[in-house]
Amino acid sequence: MRPRTPTVLAATVALALTAGPLAAPALAVPAPASARTTTAPDASALRAAIAGIPDADATAALVRVGGTAGSWRGSAGVHDLASGTAADPDARFRAGSTTKVVTAAAVLKLAAQGRIDLGTPVQHYLPGLLTRAFEPVTVRQLLNHTSGIQPGDGWGDTFEEQYAHRFDTLTPRQVVASAVAKGPEFRPGTQQDYLNINYTVLGLLIEKVTGRPYADEVARLVLRPAGMRDTYFPGTDPRIRGPHNHGYQAVRRADGTTELVDVTDWNQADRFAAGDMISTTADLQRLVTALFGGRIVPPGPELEEMFTVPAGIEGATYSAGFQRFELDGEVYWFKSGARYGYSTAVGGSRDLRRTLVYSVNSTDSKSEDMNKVAERIVLAALK
Repeated sequence: MRPRTPTVLAATVALALTAGPLAAPALAVPAPASARTTTAPDASALRAAIAGIPDADATAALVRVGGTAGSWRGSAGVHDLASGTAADPDARFRAGSTTKVVTAAAVLKLAAQGRIDLGTPVQHYLPGLLTRAFEPVTVRQLLNHTSGIQPGDGWGDTFEEQYAHRFDTLTPRQVVASAVAKGPEFRPGTQQDYLNINYTVLGLLIEKVTGRPYADEVARLVLRPAGMRDTYFPGTDPRIRGPHNHGYQAVRRADGTTELVDVTDWNQADRFAAGDMISTTADLQRLVTALFGGRIVPPGPELEEMFTVPAGIEGATYSAGFQRFELDGEVYWFKSGARYGYSTAVGGSRDLRRTLVYSVNSTDSKSEDMNKVAERIVLAALK
């Protein structure tokens, strides 16, 4: 499926905290570039960013700002609407497309070990997966979304269609088969189109090269070295194990009123290596710190793939696992994700002066407009 989450624009530059290339209105951002990420986070601005939750936009928010310039941690909202209990700041949540950071790291680490060649076509590793209608698609082109493979099918396009199948299983192989049946969208390497299907195929590649299940191998290559003890992949289990705050989706009733539907339990197996991960803000902060510090993928050409946008492609912003954006002269690398009830982002400046992780229990996480709470968090964190 083609992801549908927003991009924020800050000043005149795209602030790419999204799971898909859609734009929201421009935002005015104060403070000169020289002051950015060189001082401690603005605690008062961050507290104001999450004040008043729950509201129409979110039921909870968890935030961690870190880096060498200082740190801040905060939470707001409720564990669930029925009890009104305060949100658990250490809760697990559906991390959505931030899963792609972990998948990319695993592939690049295998490449650094000589087990995968980024310039080799995926057809070499997974013969028969793509039909003869496809030209050679390299592993690198999957990583940076220039493969030309079209989106796979899901349970439908509307919330109602997908909600009706929330406990059903759609396998990664079924998703890939539906994508392949459509034929290529464009010649590999000529355009960039952010799609889950690229990372679904990369998950299958990891399994083929290592001979082990994706979740097991990614835990070995990435999660354990980063110290991500509370992160896991649920597979077909619809529940979130351990402490977690409930997620809700706003649904318009026939009479014009809005109902908040609990969407916490949901089988996400079709998201696989593109978006199945469950994590915490602490673990995602550990991930970005370890990655940018060269402790997962060793310093060298493979790690550089995470900070390299393909040249010669108009509008390209995605690297391997991340998306580049520039804000008042500062370059940041972020990845966001959205599953119903949960909106997440992880990233920061490459030099680790500033990192940001948030999980917002958005009431409309698939909206084409960025969640207002998440928007406030980003602007406050990067002041």
